[in-house]
Amino acid sequence: MRPHSDPGPRTPGPGPRSGRAKIAVLLSGRGSNFVALAEACARGEVPAEIVLVLSDKPDAPGLERARERGIPTRAIPRKGLGREEQERQMVAAIREAGASWVCLAGYMRILGPELVSAFPERILNIHPALLPAFPGLEAQHQAFEYGVKVSGCTVHLVDAGCDTGPIVVQRAVPVLDDDTPETLAARILEQEHRAYAEALRLLLTRPWRVEGRRVVFS
Repeated sequence: MRPHSDPGPRTPGPGPRSGRAKIAVLLSGRGSNFVALAEACARGEVPAEIVLVLSDKPDAPGLERARERGIPTRAIPRKGLGREEQERQMVAAIREAGASWVCLAGYMRILGPELVSAFPERILNIHPALLPAFPGLEAQHQAFEYGVKVSGCTVHLVDAGCDTGPIVVQRAVPVLDDDTPETLAARILEQEHRAYAEALRLLLTRPWRVEGRRVVFS
C-alpha cells in the first residue's frame, strides 16, 4: 500500500447543480454495483446518467448488463497494451462519451497516473471493507480470517495508491458467529449497493472539500 500524501484542505467540490452529471463506469466482472448505480439513477435518487460502461475484459458480464439497459459499452483489453497506452485509450473513450465522473465497479486493476490525473478527485471506488483495514483483493475473506467482529464497505475517491484515497461514505456490517466468508461478503454487498449511490448523490448535490484522508461535506 503506497503512502497517501496530505496536502491539507483543498478547494471545495461543487455544490448543488442543475442537470445530471455524466458518469463512466469501469468494471471487470459481473457489475452488480454498476447495476445498483444505474437503478438509483433511473429512480432519480442520484442526479446522474451513466453514459459509458468500460471494461478491460471483452467478455465481462457487466458489459451485457449495460447493453440490456441501452447504455453504450466499450472494451479496451490489457493484452498487447502497456498500462500507459491502455489508460490513454480509456481516457479518450471516457472523454468522448462526455463523462465528467468515473465510478469503479469491480475494476480489478490499480489505476495509473494517466487515468487518475485526467479526472482528479472525480474517480470513485467502492471497497468491501472498512478502510484503512484490509485493502486490496479478497477484503471480506481477509476480515473474516482476521476474526473481526465488524466489517463493512467504504466509498472513497481514488488516488495513486491502493485503496488509500479520501473516504466519502462507510457502512458497517456485523460479523455473525455463524458467518462464512461467503455469507459475510453477501451482506457487505447489500450495503455496497446502498453506500455507492449515497456517496455519489452527496458529491453531486452538496458542497464538499478534502481534508487529509476524508471528504467533508458542508
